[in-house]
Amino acid sequence: MTAHAARAEPLPQRTYATDEDLLARVLAPYKAHCKYVRTAAVTSRSGTASAQCEFAIPESCYIDDTGHLNSVEVNICYNQMMYYLAAKSVKEGLLTGFETWTLEDFWKRQLPDILIARFSSNFRRPVNPRSFSGEMEFLSVSRHTADGSSPFLFAETSFRYRDAGGGRCDGRATLAFVNIP
Repeated sequence: MTAHAARAEPLPQRTYATDEDLLARVLAPYKAHCKYVRTAAVTSRSGTASAQCEFAIPESCYIDDTGHLNSVEVNICYNQMMYYLAAKSVKEGLLTGFETWTLEDFWKRQLPDILIARFSSNFRRPVNPRSFSGEMEFLSVSRHTADGSSPFLFAETSFRYRDAGGGRCDGRATLAFVNIP
């Protein structure tokens, strides 16, 4: 870089506290005993976004108590965190790839048109499902068209969970947003 070259200043980071009304709407499709997200703060910077959430799973919705967070619950928590992060990003205009979306576009597509193409999780230490935190980040979002089909958004994400006792789980997920507006 020469002395005359301009340096691009990073966009300021913004953080949004839990939007209770938005969270309730995001969780509306879930059965009452399967609404695990308690709080969800969103942070944005330079066209990317992340969510920091608090979770509580009083009891498993499908199996006797295992005493630890299991892979099904990891996936359900991921979905809830991702739906909230996507909805908040649409509402606030935070995430590259969703600039033209409205919240009505999101609600119409939340269940049928947001697909998990790939999902992997790594359990480092057992996580207490009664009280734990999690975060996820959209690493990239890009628009694609495959073999003359309708365009879709392809998103790479990462996530992690932890509890007060040192429990840890992390992973990655690839998403496809189809039938985009």
